[in-house]
Amino acid sequence: MEKRNRKPLILRGARQVGKTWLLKEFGRICFKNVCYVNCEQKEALEQIFSGNLVPNKIIEQLSVFCGFRIEPQTTLIILDEVQEIPRALTSLKYFSEEAPQYAICCAGSLLGVALHEGTSFPVGKVDFLDLRPMSFKEFLLANGEELLVSYILRGERNLAPFTDQLTGLLKQYFIIGGMPAAVQTWIETHDYFAVDDVQQGLIDAYENDFSKHAPRNLVEKIRYVWSSIVSQLAKENKKFVYGLIREGARAREYEDALMWLSDAGEILRTYNVSKPDVPLRAYADLKSFKVFLLDVGLLRCLSGLSPRVILEGSRIFEEFKGALTEQYVCQELQTIPRLQANYYWTSQATAEIDFLLSDGLQVVPLECKAGYTLNAKSLTPRKTHKNTHEKLSSALQEEEEKGLLPKGSAKDALALVSGLASSMMLDAYFEQHVLKLVGKNIGPRVRRLHDKEEAERLAKIILLGITEYYKNTK
Repeated sequence: MEKRNRKPLILRGARQVGKTWLLKEFGRICFKNVCYVNCEQKEALEQIFSGNLVPNKIIEQLSVFCGFRIEPQTTLIILDEVQEIPRALTSLKYFSEEAPQYAICCAGSLLGVALHEGTSFPVGKVDFLDLRPMSFKEFLLANGEELLVSYILRGERNLAPFTDQLTGLLKQYFIIGGMPAAVQTWIETHDYFAVDDVQQGLIDAYENDFSKHAPRNLVEKIRYVWSSIVSQLAKENKKFVYGLIREGARAREYEDALMWLSDAGEILRTYNVSKPDVPLRAYADLKSFKVFLLDVGLLRCLSGLSPRVILEGSRIFEEFKGALTEQYVCQELQTIPRLQANYYWTSQATAEIDFLLSDGLQVVPLECKAGYTLNAKSLTPRKTHKNTHEKLSSALQEEEEKGLLPKGSAKDALALVSGLASSMMLDAYFEQHVLKLVGKNIGPRVRRLHDKEEAERLAKIILLGITEYYKNTK
């Protein structure tokens, strides 16, 4: 707030996540005055931003519009729905360069859509913050659970006394979600039906936005994509399938509709990677992805699932419970700064890692389970990965010392697999790449390296692949 060379701030987020309230509250607490301007009032405001975009002229006219003199150090200027007046968005460049003393915050629900359609944007002249639905932690705080949150955040590991309490609160969060209006309704009424009415109103508002803001040729396609999301996530394999939108649907017909929903902040996409290594973006398959909604409560409401089913449990609910769990984890990961989390990995067989996380230095797998089982195929090998890697390293170095591997190639081979998160991934890597390269069927995959013989056997497989590679490239 007190930076001398501050830039205008743009707060991004989907409709109804609380952007306007947050900026007004910030102004109320930290400034003497707030000049609030809703850019949807185009007729009254477009003239202010017409002609030359001179900051002093704009400030003078906004002062008249707001009814008081705008002072640099004591007034917060809020431009709400700034994308509705493109010239107002462009003016931020001149405020950044010529009048950084003025505190300007902007909000834009469909800002991503406007930019995608070609609106001029002051690149490098603004700062961004993203606002999303309330996280589970924020939901707990809103429900008066400050002591529980504080206990957990201290890193306390003994959560056994609070398991039932946390499970009950998480079920509530699956039902209510993190949209501020839904959470506020729950706090005031503790009535799931009232919450359901609010959520349905939010869904209706989003669907009305399709007709109001999307290009006419995309409206029907956006509706088809939006309506298919529940059925897409209800599948065991949650990869987005265009055929579920409507019979005969093709990617080229619906990609623009998906992009519109993504730009509007109403869906989240996670991408399959061909290799779980850094940088994840380099290995992302942009044609293979999953689609989630922005909020778990809205997904529950859109599916038509009764709150009672989540609270009491039901066998028929077990499969969709996995969809809600993945949705919950996906949106929680979005709240962690500088974390690359919108990726997953699948083998050619049936194994899958639901999320791959990276800080740019390493890749960490995250498996989502709706129940208490820890016997998933994709989790079991993870426990033995360190031991696997050590045995493999030792076996490769021995082969190199014997002269059976080119000098330095053991290090090369280990570098290839160093980013792989588990021995299951290691197995799949060799099945997909080394064995194909050699053109031989070595038999069943080695799932774990229990002893030196198995480590040596895998080393032989690598040896064949590396020898062939060196023969063709060196």
